[in-house]
Amino acid sequence: MGLERFAAEWRESYVEGASKDGANHANECVFCRLGSLAVDESTGVIARGEQAFVVLNAYPYGSGHLLVVPYRHVSSLSALSDDESEELFSLIRTASRAIDQAYEPEGQNIGFNLGRAAGAGVPNHLHGHLLPRWNGDTNFMTSLGETRVLPESLGRTWQKITAVW
Repeated sequence: MGLERFAAEWRESYVEGASKDGANHANECVFCRLGSLAVDESTGVIARGEQAFVVLNAYPYGSGHLLVVPYRHVSSLSALSDDESEELFSLIRTASRAIDQAYEPEGQNIGFNLGRAAGAGVPNHLHGHLLPRWNGDTNFMTSLGETRVLPESLGRTWQKITAVW
């Protein structure tokens, strides 16, 4: 019996953009573009600081997947100024608390993929991931079908997180 595949055409634009170092609108960095957009459900931007912002992951691993991004286009933690680093990690702590309140997960994945070899989809603009996790949340669809099933829309995720922010 052959392995069945489920189509996920909606990821095509993401994969094409990621293959161009994260650029998708005439070589514009997706995070630089998002950094100029308003806090709003339509943009996915959750919160803004002076040095960094929080946004929904448009192609989440699971419900509640957030990104924390410095405004400045840098590719490594060592390139951040002290002020940028302090605010970035302060926003990570706040986002982690919001995930706990909104989702009551059994755990969280929080981290950075630094460089393409480490799995960064946008390797030239540093960004941290926060993802709520539950025991058994990796099911056969992910393990065998290479497909994720999300139980809520991005709009609902934005509403849940901003309600507790």
